[in-house]
Amino acid sequence: MTDPDELYPDETVPWRLLLEEAARTLAAGGIERPHPEARRIVEEATGREGAELIAHLDDPATVGGVAALDRMVERRLAGEPLQYVLGRWGFRRLDLMVDRRALIPRPETEGLVDHLLVELDRLGPDAVVVDLGTGTGAIGLAVAQERPRTEVHLTDVDEATLDVARANLAGIGVAGATVAIHHGDWFAALPVDLAGRVGVVASNPPYVAEDDPLPREVADWEPRRALVSGPAGTEAVAAIVAAAPGWLVPDGAVVIEIGETQGDEVLDLAGAAGFTEAEIHDDLAGRPRVLVARSPRPEP
Repeated sequence: MTDPDELYPDETVPWRLLLEEAARTLAAGGIERPHPEARRIVEEATGREGAELIAHLDDPATVGGVAALDRMVERRLAGEPLQYVLGRWGFRRLDLMVDRRALIPRPETEGLVDHLLVELDRLGPDAVVVDLGTGTGAIGLAVAQERPRTEVHLTDVDEATLDVARANLAGIGVAGATVAIHHGDWFAALPVDLAGRVGVVASNPPYVAEDDPLPREVADWEPRRALVSGPAGTEAVAAIVAAAPGWLVPDGAVVIEIGETQGDEVLDLAGAAGFTEAEIHDDLAGRPRVLVARSPRPEP
């Protein structure tokens, strides 16, 4: 960005002018949505959001604030995703810490939580929820916050990623009292005494095939292990669906995010695993996105 002292050598620079300059710089650098991104960056630099930022845009910028603003703009121009630049991102009611150790939470996964809560409410407040491959903790922590009586277990195979989930667990305070975190690969991470007691198994697993193209911003910055499942793209989904019946209560459910072309194959996987009810639900863009499959009901 242009040095504010060169533009306004005899006066203190207000945040309003720095916001405008940041938007111009991002636009010149090819950022598709420069104005809303500049605003998010200025919000982070000032520590003020929404209406509070608007009310203080004519306040003089601090030296530290300008330095933080310039660093964030430079990182964004280098291609780093805005979420990582800011270091946090909203997910439903959560304000999650995010960095390159974990996948960025996305709106499609917020929709998955809607389906998860439907299943949880159907089963009752004592049902146990497992979030496999939790990443930032987004799915499981959203459940803990929105259904505070629910016992929730988060797993991830990567210890560094679990540090992100632990930080976010600490961030939700007392709502996290019923949450446990486990290190390991899918169900192998869970305490064995959970077998047969889980009401809902949820996951946003890797579901990209090895040869599938990814946007450069995703491929260059987000953890590949959280994106790419294997040659077919359905390997992780298949592993979860196949093992889930041994952990679920009768009439329990799996709720899994999938690729938009994988619906038919995933329904076949659910049928082969013994699930008696299985549906693919669309995301807000109308793309097939979430598998909801229920285990057989108990005999009357």
